[in-house]
Amino acid sequence: MAAKAALHYHSYSRPSFLKWRLQDAVHVATHHWMPCLFAVGLLFFMAVEYTLRMVPPSSPPFDLGFIATRSLHHLLQDSPNLNTVLAFLNTVFVGMQMIYIMGAWLIEGRPRATISALFMFTCRGILGYSTQLPLPQGFLGSGVDFPVGNVSFFLFFSGHVAGSVIASLDMRRMKRHELAWLFDVLNLLQAGRLLGTRGHYTIDLAVGVGAGILFDSLAGKYEEFSQSKLLSLNGDHINGVANHTKRNLIP
Repeated sequence: MAAKAALHYHSYSRPSFLKWRLQDAVHVATHHWMPCLFAVGLLFFMAVEYTLRMVPPSSPPFDLGFIATRSLHHLLQDSPNLNTVLAFLNTVFVGMQMIYIMGAWLIEGRPRATISALFMFTCRGILGYSTQLPLPQGFLGSGVDFPVGNVSFFLFFSGHVAGSVIASLDMRRMKRHELAWLFDVLNLLQAGRLLGTRGHYTIDLAVGVGAGILFDSLAGKYEEFSQSKLLSLNGDHINGVANHTKRNLIP
């Protein structure tokens, strides 16, 4: 027992980094390049963050997506009919998302995508109400936008993008890769339109992607928990019936 305790103490007596060798660093750089890339990104954005001037309260928010879609914004501003057509097509795409997500539950009996969408939209409502971002300058609304037309809506985060991600992930689980790629491409076009019309900030779209992935994962965990709980209840019920039958058989 004393020898085991001494060995345990010795294994933790030296910090891990003192055991690193040159070949370990080479192995990390060659086989784990993604964390290394993120480490470089951390250092880069630390330098950017501490040298960048803050946007003053009197100025509109700085958005790189708005800069990238400036030409599209001017085009839609000068062509209201084109803006309406693109809004209608975007509404059709949102309808496709809803039909697929609901159909996965009502027709195929797979509720995960529907549960994920319920989680996502509830969280979006809470966050959107908690921090109500100002409407971007130059917003180009349309009466055929879904689901709100020209009335108020939450900016953070994009339910359009998150819903598309949820549907795409479900398609990949079901090996519908072509349909999933189609939804991904349409989602990119949707994101470009939302930026071009100033209907969302870039952060709304980025968080929408993350939210779709997150709530799909949470819905999966909820399904696993529900199934394990059901199996446990069924097992307890079977054991109870067996014990009751055994007692009745014994005189």
